Amino acid sequence: MLGLGYPGGAVIDRLAKKGAPDNVAFPRPFIDKSTFDFSFSGLKTAVRRYIEIHGDDYLHRIPDIVAGFQEAVVDVLTYKIVHAAMVKGCDHIAMVGGVAANHRLREKIRHDAELRGLTVHIPSVELCGDNAAMIAAAGYFRYKKGEFADFSLDIKPNLPLT
Repeated sequence: MLGLGYPGGAVIDRLAKKGAPDNVAFPRPFIDKSTFDFSFSGLKTAVRRYIEIHGDDYLHRIPDIVAGFQEAVVDVLTYKIVHAAMVKGCDHIAMVGGVAANHRLREKIRHDAELRGLTVHIPSVELCGDNAAMIAAAGYFRYKKGEFADFSLDIKPNLPLT
């Protein structure tokens, strides 16, 4: 919607630093619920409406829009993660994958977890690659060993880790 390209995570992280999140307020979907569910479709709709209402003026406010969007996402994710740790009795939180590279999320998770006596584990930004890249790397090394599978494989989303 803002013409930032895809994927937008790194661009949002960088551009949000130039904006003020309080200048454009967006909703925090599902933040008041006691479940661990979250969805950002309403938030994306709010961004679209903001653009529609403001016409071409929004082009001058893109850093603020991005900062407001990022802050809404960070607030929801941080609340859900810390809430889940507290409810489930976990003393440690691990944040990994591409989203763990977001500087604001790293900062807020650490802050909010520390307030509740939780320990946070986050790898360095260089190691927070997209999970698809990690799967591709694993596939590459199997390919190099000559390990192949035929097309009879099926998806098993609930496969145990043991």
